[in-house]
Amino acid sequence: MTEAGTPVLTPDDIAVVIPALNEELRIRDVVEGALAHCPRVIVVDDGSDDGTVAAIADLPVTVVRHASRMGKGAGLRDGFAEAMRQGAQGVISMDGDGQHSAKDIPRLLDAANAFPGHIIIGARLRKRARQPAYRRIANEFGDWGISWGCGFRIADTQSGQRFYPKSVCELGDIPGEDFVYEAQLLISASRELGVRCVSIPIESRYQAATGPVRFRKSHFRPLRDLWRITSHVVKQVWARGHVLREYRRTRRTPPVIFDPTGEFAPRAAALQAGST
Repeated sequence: MTEAGTPVLTPDDIAVVIPALNEELRIRDVVEGALAHCPRVIVVDDGSDDGTVAAIADLPVTVVRHASRMGKGAGLRDGFAEAMRQGAQGVISMDGDGQHSAKDIPRLLDAANAFPGHIIIGARLRKRARQPAYRRIANEFGDWGISWGCGFRIADTQSGQRFYPKSVCELGDIPGEDFVYEAQLLISASRELGVRCVSIPIESRYQAATGPVRFRKSHFRPLRDLWRITSHVVKQVWARGHVLREYRRTRRTPPVIFDPTGEFAPRAAALQAGST
């Protein structure tokens, strides 16, 4: 049992959900990595027209297939539903392009047990200089807006590597599609369930400007998708009212960063100091 008296989650209690769209290049590596840490893996194929499904056909995973492309939001919804049907007590989401390392799954689970009932986010804090500048700027802007919608600051609201507790997976009628859905999950969990977010530092992997192709081009389009996310969030913030009061309250609540190694303790302290 955890300190809060809730059962300790083990790999057998969770499912890894991997939305996938044309991930033939890396999907097998991603799935095999996930299976090394969790026996229950669910791949949601979003109408791929390449060899994504064939690449994992011999692996012990559940594949949910969309006949046509429905977007990442639909992939997560269907993955959550299948995980709940199988009796999972929580879900770890990962992108299918190899950007996330399955080696971080145990760290996500450790944080989930240290903070029962919280959403755990794999925040891309390590080696941030390797992240393309335009992506880093876009992510920071997204953090600003989505945090405002949640009522507390979050380190990396755009990361797709997360742990969701069962209560969040079972939330119904979450509005928004594609990447907007992931933003709305954080807001709805906060506003409807009082669920907070905790971040753990991870390193994200990107395709180098030169050299062999290791990762496919991201489906995330900063201008298009940030506009969708921002306009979606602003409408909710405005409709809730007390806009300035909510903004000030958000800025006074710094991100929670769980890092037992102490590597990011100075950053967490600086964020805390900057909020006062």
